[in-house]
Amino acid sequence: MQQRVVVVGGGYGGVAVATALDDVADVVLVEPKNQFVHAVGTLRALVDPAWQARVFHSYDALLRRGRVRREWARSVSPGVVRLSGSETLEADHVVLATGTGYPYPAKFLEDDTAVAQARLERTRDALRRCEQVVLVGAGPVGLELAGELTSAFPGLGVTLVDREPDILSGDYLPELRTTVRAQLESRGVRFVLGAPLAYLPAYDVGTYGPFAVETTAGVPVSGQMWFRCHGSRALTGYLDAELSRGMHDDGTIPVDEHLRVRGQQAVWAVGDITDVRESKRATAAREHAEVVADNIRDVLAGRAPSATYTAAPERIVLPLGPHGGASQVEAGGIRTLLGPDETSLIKGADLFSAAITQQFSGGVRG
Repeated sequence: MQQRVVVVGGGYGGVAVATALDDVADVVLVEPKNQFVHAVGTLRALVDPAWQARVFHSYDALLRRGRVRREWARSVSPGVVRLSGSETLEADHVVLATGTGYPYPAKFLEDDTAVAQARLERTRDALRRCEQVVLVGAGPVGLELAGELTSAFPGLGVTLVDREPDILSGDYLPELRTTVRAQLESRGVRFVLGAPLAYLPAYDVGTYGPFAVETTAGVPVSGQMWFRCHGSRALTGYLDAELSRGMHDDGTIPVDEHLRVRGQQAVWAVGDITDVRESKRATAAREHAEVVADNIRDVLAGRAPSATYTAAPERIVLPLGPHGGASQVEAGGIRTLLGPDETSLIKGADLFSAAITQQFSGGVRG
């Protein structure tokens, strides 16, 4: 009988592992959402209804031999995945791929697509009534959302608030910050930096309601809608005591160069939940998946794991709507800044949606 591989989490990394092993193992993909969410496109879907169809994709055609179980993993131990009901899945290999939680609209709490889409539609309708939107957090998500809002609603005022003295904290070229800020300021975006909000608006994120707040430095900030654009955390609360041993404060778990959970022989991890020192990107999760799939194939064939992962040079591709943005890439130790046109070609116009659509129609296999 084929050995069973249970993949916990149906995001970018989990899907890539499951499809790559579908022909050599009994694959079970455990995922509570009824459809895959293309998170790279969710901010575009917030402002453009045509993008909803590009963000949500059925799992039905993903696996030819394996199966997708729409369930929460209640608890995971080495070799055992306990589901939200009373069912238990035994596994020869477990792959942890549950990613991170992030505030709406970058990610959704809702497991049912119809509910998530209804929330997007309500927010989009309310945005048309807004004169000013406040974004709390001037990192990549806040900046990208500012770009989407100002592209879709040219008359809309946007205020970006951050406790840091400048946008995009991290190891980025100063020129990257300069061009991103200049592009957004040319659209009327206001930056309130150097102090956090003293208190939050009384309304929930993404809902209409006039408010007036201020920063701890006393700078007034007002609007009719706000979004929280920070607060990512690895989703690893389901791990048992053995697998959570060594877990870091941010919820990430330690892995070795083969992307095995440290101290384990048949438990692997990919994507945002690993403690690999790199920015959390969909492309990184898919690269992790290639390494893990190759190593599990090795083990299934009686070989030692041969594939190792080394973090790629830091990069960021930051679209500001379909036709704006900037990127920082690195090759040969040299960091290069790319402008709006190059960024649009890489990511901004399509947000990788064509490749995702093909994958979930059964056209691409790992």
